[in-house]
Amino acid sequence: MMLDSRSYRHPPTGTLNPPTEEQPVPQAEQLTVQPAPRAERLTIAPERAGAVHDTAQAPARAPRRRPGGTRPGRIRLGLTMLGPAMVVSVAYMDPGNFATNMSAGSRYGPLLLWVIVLSNLVAVFVQYLACKVGVATGRDLPELCREHTPRVVNYGLWAQAELVAMATDLAEFVGGAVALHLLFGLPLLPAAVVVGLLSLLLLAFAPEGRRRFEVVTALLLLVLVLGFVYQSVRAGSWNGAASGLRPRLEGSRSLMLATGIIGATVMPHVIYLHSSLGKLPARTPPAARRRALRDHRTSLVAALGVAGLVNASMLTLAATTLHGARSAGDGLDAFHEGLGRALGPGAALAFAVALLASGLASAGVGTFAGQVIMRGFLRRRMPLTTRRLLTMTPPLALLATGLDPTTALVISQIVLSFGIPFVLAPLLWFTARRSLMGAMVNRGVTTLCASVICATVSALNIVLVVRAVSG
Repeated sequence: MMLDSRSYRHPPTGTLNPPTEEQPVPQAEQLTVQPAPRAERLTIAPERAGAVHDTAQAPARAPRRRPGGTRPGRIRLGLTMLGPAMVVSVAYMDPGNFATNMSAGSRYGPLLLWVIVLSNLVAVFVQYLACKVGVATGRDLPELCREHTPRVVNYGLWAQAELVAMATDLAEFVGGAVALHLLFGLPLLPAAVVVGLLSLLLLAFAPEGRRRFEVVTALLLLVLVLGFVYQSVRAGSWNGAASGLRPRLEGSRSLMLATGIIGATVMPHVIYLHSSLGKLPARTPPAARRRALRDHRTSLVAALGVAGLVNASMLTLAATTLHGARSAGDGLDAFHEGLGRALGPGAALAFAVALLASGLASAGVGTFAGQVIMRGFLRRRMPLTTRRLLTMTPPLALLATGLDPTTALVISQIVLSFGIPFVLAPLLWFTARRSLMGAMVNRGVTTLCASVICATVSALNIVLVVRAVSG
C-alpha cells in the first residue's frame, strides 16, 4: 500500500530513532526533476577549436572593448594623436627657422648642428608638458590662467599672447611673400596680400573642424619635407655632417647664432595651441588619460623628429653649398640664389616651394592658436576669417612701409622672445601642482629640468633682445 507523503510525520528535531514497522519509510510515487530554465543553464564553452556548442543556448553578448584596446584600434588612436603633433611641428619649420639655420650653415658649416639637436630635444620636452596639461586637467593653458590668476594678470597674459600671435603672422607673411617673389617675381607687398588671401582660402576649406585642418597642414608639411629631401639628396649635404655633433663654438658670432637657434626653440603660440589639442573630456578615466598621454608623447617625438631633420637639413644644405661662397648673404633671396647657382634651378625651385608651404601652414597654425588664446583667456570667440583679416593687417602695414624682409624677421623674433617667459612660467607652475594634475603631476626631476630649461631659454632670449635692440 502506497502512503501519501503528506501523511508521513517526521520525528521531532534531534530524534535519532529510525522509523518503526508501524511507520514504514514512504516511497515516492515518481521522482521527477524539472529542468532548469534555458536561460539559467550553466554551460562551459569548449576551448578546443571546432568544438560544437549547445545550439539551444542563448547567444552571449560579446564584452565591449575599450577604445584602442585592439591592435587596429591602437593604430587608429595613434594616427589620431599624430594630427596635433604634426600641427605643432609646423611652427618649428617656419620662415624664421629657414633664415636662422641657413645663416648658421653658410657662415660656419656644420659647426652648429649639435645646437639644432639640443634645441629639438628641448622642444619635445616643452611641448610634452603643454600636451600633458590638456590631457590631465581637460583645460588648456589659457583657461587655467584665467581660472587661477588675478584678473589683471590674466588680461596682461592675454595681451602679450595676442602680440606674440601677430608677430608670428609677420614672419609667415614675410616668408610667403618672399617665396612668391622668388617663384613669380611679385613685389613684396602684393605678394604678402596674395599670401593673406591664400590663407583665407585654406581656412575656408578647413574650418574650425580640427580634423580637416590637420589634413591640410599635413599636406603642406609633406611638400616642405619633400622639398628639402630633394635638395639634400641633390647636394649630398649629409656627407661629413657628423663633425657638427661635437659641441663647440668659434667666437662670439657663433655663440649668438647658437643662442638664436635655441631661443627659437620655444614657440609660445604653439604651446597654447597644443595644450588645447590635447584636452580630454572631464569624465575620461585615469587609465585612458595615461594611455592618451603615452600616444601623444610617441606622436610628438615622431613629428618633432621630422622637424628636427628638416632643420638639420637646412643647416647642412647651406654648409655644403653656401659655406665660403662670396655672394652668400643672410637673406632668404640670397640663399635661393646660392642654391640655384650651386645645384641648379630645380633645387632653387624646391627651396621656394618649401618656403611657401612653410609660410601658409604656419599662418594657419597661428590663426588657430589665436582662437585658442582668445577663447581661453577671455571666453570670447571670433570667426576664423574675421580673425585672419584682423591679424593680417599689422604685418601688411609694416611691409607697406618698405620694411626689409630680414629686418621684419628680426622684429618677429624679438617679439616672440619677449613672450617666452610668460608662457613657460605658468606652464611650469601648473604642471607641478598636484591639485590640478592629480596623478600626472610632474616628478621632482621633471620639475627641476623644466625649471632649468625655463631659466636658460628665457635668459638666452633676453640676450637676443638686448643685442637686437643695441644693434
